[in-house]
Amino acid sequence: MIRLDRVSVVFGPGTADENEALREVSLTVNAGDFITIIGSNGAGKTTLYNAVAGTFPLHSGRIFIKGPAAGGRVSTAERDITREAEYRRARYIGRIFQNPLLGTAGRMTLADNLMISHQKGYRGLKISLNRKMREYFREHLASLGMGLENRLEDNVELFSGGQRQALTLLMTVMSRPALLLLDEHTAALDPRNAELVMKLTLRFASEYGLTVMMITHNMSHALATGNRLLMMDGGEIILDVGSEEKSKLTTAGIVERFKDIKKQEFSNDKILLG
Repeated sequence: MIRLDRVSVVFGPGTADENEALREVSLTVNAGDFITIIGSNGAGKTTLYNAVAGTFPLHSGRIFIKGPAAGGRVSTAERDITREAEYRRARYIGRIFQNPLLGTAGRMTLADNLMISHQKGYRGLKISLNRKMREYFREHLASLGMGLENRLEDNVELFSGGQRQALTLLMTVMSRPALLLLDEHTAALDPRNAELVMKLTLRFASEYGLTVMMITHNMSHALATGNRLLMMDGGEIILDVGSEEKSKLTTAGIVERFKDIKKQEFSNDKILLG
C-alpha cells in the first residue's frame, strides 16, 4: 500500500553538520499491517515518519502509494507521492504524536474539534452541528468510556492529557486514514491512561481494519502488538520480522539479533526499560 524505494533524508548537506538521517531505506507496508518500530534515540524512526507524511523533502528516493488520494479519490494503481505536499497527504495519512496537546485545538469546543476532523479542515465549521451529527459524535465518544459524550460544548483545554490523546485517536480513526502513524503516542501519559489509550488503539485498529505503524520504546508493546516488527539503527532498517518469528522473540533475543547484525553492543537506551 505504501512503498519506499531507497529513501534518504539528509540534514545540512554539504556542511560540517551534515547528517544522513535516513540511508536508502526501502520498505513496503501492506494493507492491514500493524508494524511496531523500535530503535535507540537518533535511529531514524521519526525521520521515517516525516518522510512518509511529507514533512521533510527527500534527498533521494521515491515514495509510492496504492489506493487513496487527496480529495477522496481511490485508485488501484500505484502512484508516486514523493513531491506531494504534507497537507495533501494528511487527507489519507493520520499521525498522532507523543504530546497529547498536539492533536486537538484546546480553545475550541469538543464539538468544533470533531467537526473539523470530520470534514478534514476548518470548512467543517460552516456545516451546522445538527441533531443527527450530534448523536453520531456522542455515539463514538461513548466508546471511549470517559463520559466525553456529555461534554460537547466544553473547550478541549479543560480535558486531561489522557482524555485529549484518546480524543485525538478517536478523531483520527473516524477520518478513516489509509495509514495511521503513531509516534510514541502513549509515552507522555501516566500508566493508567497509557494502558487505556493502547487498548483503544488495538480495538480501533481491529474494528476499522486500519494499517498502522507504531514507534514505541515499550518492549512489551513492541513484542505483543501487531504482525511485524522493525528495528532501526543509524538511519537504516536493520531488522524486519514477520508475525511468526515475532511471536517467538524476547527482549534478550532482540538484543542478541542487534549484536549479530551490527557486531557491537546495544546502547544503554530506554528501549530496554519497557
